[in-house]
Amino acid sequence: MIVKHSKDVPPGTYAGVPEGVQMRELITERDGAPNFSMRVFDIEPGKSTPFHTHAWEHEVFIIEGTGKVRTEGKETPFAKGDSVFVAPHEIHCFVADPASPVRLICCVPSKNQCKL
Repeated sequence: MIVKHSKDVPPGTYAGVPEGVQMRELITERDGAPNFSMRVFDIEPGKSTPFHTHAWEHEVFIIEGTGKVRTEGKETPFAKGDSVFVAPHEIHCFVADPASPVRLICCVPSKNQCKL
């Protein structure tokens, strides 16, 4: 068993992520998790993750803030306490409202995670 506090995991970024977005890899294959990775993203007000797609799904839980999930032709609002499912191959990004930083948990398959 491993127990970590998110503040003890240093933030990082990965290729293509704009300034104002940080990711903490809380649990990964480096911790012995062979199937899933759990990450926390911090998105500054008015900033967003890149508009992108990939072959795996996301399960996301909004810890703090408000914003929108942008997909092709659609923007869906989210708020603290919401959960979001992003299907494989669905182009998407998470956008923080201008007055609200966003913190979210994102779970993805370990073997396909975006690398720092």
